Amino acid sequence: MIVAHLDHSERYEKLHPAFTKVFAHIKQTNFLNLELGKIEFDGEDVFFINAEPECLSKENQVLEYHQKYLDIHVLLTGEETIGWKSLTDCKHEKKAFNTEEDYGLYEDQPTTYVTLQPKHFAIVYPEDAHAPIIGQGKIRKIVVKIKVL
Repeated sequence: MIVAHLDHSERYEKLHPAFTKVFAHIKQTNFLNLELGKIEFDGEDVFFINAEPECLSKENQVLEYHQKYLDIHVLLTGEETIGWKSLTDCKHEKKAFNTEEDYGLYEDQPTTYVTLQPKHFAIVYPEDAHAPIIGQGKIRKIVVKIKVL
């Protein structure tokens, strides 16, 4: 998992061919003025989810993981904590991986936590089990789903 501020996104743009266009779009778009839900960008290869979730406590959140897509979580408002653990170290499966929906769940405790402020982002790869949306109250965020090469 990579965590940084949007002002430094260019440092990571070479990690995936879609990153340059995705980060440019994030910086040029006011997602707070757009409807919540899925936003098309590059078909099923790249799309955005504009969300306003209610945060959960650390005790009530579980680790999730994906295989087909990597995520870029971008916080728009509020404060969000994300738990992380290497997928290799996860042992306590809660929900077997669902290929069609591209996710599985583990009940393990995260190894570490990071807290995002507005304009911070976290790039989450398939090997990163992550527990997002930890905190208090509602937040606004976007999650960019990018097909893994």
